[in-house]
Amino acid sequence: MKTYLEILFVATRLGLTSFGGPVAHLAYFQEEYIKRKKWLDDKTYADLIALCQFLPGPASSQVGISIGMIRGGVLGGILAWIGFTLPSVVALILFAMYVVQADLMDSTFIAALKVVAVAVVAHAILNMGKKLTPDLPRIAFAIIAAGLLLLVPLASMQLVVIGVAALVGYILFRHKELDTQTSLNINLSKITGAVSLSLFFLLLIALPLISQSVTNVYVQLFDIFYRVGSLVFGGGHVVLPLLERELVPNGFLSEEMFLSGYGAAQAIPGPLFTFSSYLGQVASGLTGAIVATIGIFLPSFLLLIGILPFWKSISQFKAVRAALIGVNASVVGILLAAFYDPIFTSAVADSVDFAVALVGFSLLQFWKKPAWLVVILTVVLYILVRELV
Repeated sequence: MKTYLEILFVATRLGLTSFGGPVAHLAYFQEEYIKRKKWLDDKTYADLIALCQFLPGPASSQVGISIGMIRGGVLGGILAWIGFTLPSVVALILFAMYVVQADLMDSTFIAALKVVAVAVVAHAILNMGKKLTPDLPRIAFAIIAAGLLLLVPLASMQLVVIGVAALVGYILFRHKELDTQTSLNINLSKITGAVSLSLFFLLLIALPLISQSVTNVYVQLFDIFYRVGSLVFGGGHVVLPLLERELVPNGFLSEEMFLSGYGAAQAIPGPLFTFSSYLGQVASGLTGAIVATIGIFLPSFLLLIGILPFWKSISQFKAVRAALIGVNASVVGILLAAFYDPIFTSAVADSVDFAVALVGFSLLQFWKKPAWLVVILTVVLYILVRELV
């Protein structure tokens, strides 16, 4: 029971303080789960990131769910998801209930949170780079990956980069003596994994057929959000146009309401996929919000439960470990590209922004302060400086 409460408490704290989008979430996870709690090591964490990048759905949420499963099985994964997701779910449901006229994106508070994300992500990239790119070949992997994604900033290019990195990693490192040990311990049977994967595909096929044969709005919503959560690659921002095409033309909500919710989703911590809670609330009240939220996240659970029991066995093969060396180095490059655009470009507009980001980075890197405290201190400093300047 103590373990489960700890998972819920830590995940909830992250859910309340993890501003800045999926790349920043991975940075917060590294600071809390790896550096402070030591629930897993950097190599295993990088392996999880690489695995979740290959899967459809919200990669940062999947990483958090996976860590919860490593710590406490399926229930641990559920608690990690609840803690990280619930604060933003509640905030967006309340926003949908009460129309807010203020332009949240132009507020000083939101600008401060963006600056915090610059500090947190820069700190994470530096620490991950030390572990995952310790030599010139792997540094080259990261630089090439970052360059390609900056030149072609598409979700499909991210998958291409990871795939090519796996192939080149295998070619370069297959004869290298590798550590095949992993601390990834999932207390799930392979039978459970097979059943979960079967259920994933069954729902993906059956839900559209059921939705077409009945007129129940909740069945229709569950079908829409489950399909989107099952088929979207590239994370939160990629899911937005898919949801817009499914919901607005079909009369679930107006274009204006859709965009209003998107603005609010940018202003809160936690995963952007909780935008589904807002959409479900607008479309069909609180029940709609619950159905939409479960629908969009359920595929992630089914895929992780299905794949993780096999992952430890698969990762023991030397060829797989060699490929993962390349993939892990490319992950550093992926984070580096995302650090520049959209995090740095959207957050740092002048010297004040950069100076406050530098203070936040220094608190993390040199003074070793926890990320949640740095969020608070940096936001307060930013607001004070903007009032004085």
